[in-house]
Amino acid sequence: MSYNVASEAYKQAENLGLAEVTNPHEVVQKLFNELIKSMSLFEESFKDKTHSETRSSSFARSLTIIYSLQSSLDFEKGGEISTNLFRIYEYSRQQLISDLKNAKAEGVTNAIHIIKEIAGAWDQIADEVKK
Repeated sequence: MSYNVASEAYKQAENLGLAEVTNPHEVVQKLFNELIKSMSLFEESFKDKTHSETRSSSFARSLTIIYSLQSSLDFEKGGEISTNLFRIYEYSRQQLISDLKNAKAEGVTNAIHIIKEIAGAWDQIADEVKK
C-alpha cells in the first residue's frame, strides 16, 4: 500500500489532522472512519429533503476518500486482496452515484455495511500488530 499516495490525496481534499498521523495503518483507519461517517451523512440526507447541501458535501467527500483508498492499493504486493478491495471501493462509489442520480438512498446502505466490515477487520489487524 502506498501510504504517501493515500495520505497526500486525502490531505489535499480534506484536512483532518492527518499530518499528525505517521503510522500508515492509522491513516487507513482514519480514512475508513471518515468514509463511514460521510457515507452515513449522505444516506441520512435523503430522509430530510432540505439537506441537499449536506448530501452534496458528503457525496463529494465520500468519493474523495474512496479515490484515496483506491489509489493507495499496491496491486503487486497485495495481489488478489488489493483487487478485491478495489472492487469493493468501486462498488461503493457506484452506489453513491446511483443513489444521488435516483434521489434515494438504497445501495449506499449496503455499501456502508461492507465498508464497516472491512474497517472492523482493519482494526483487528491493528490490534494484532500492537501485541
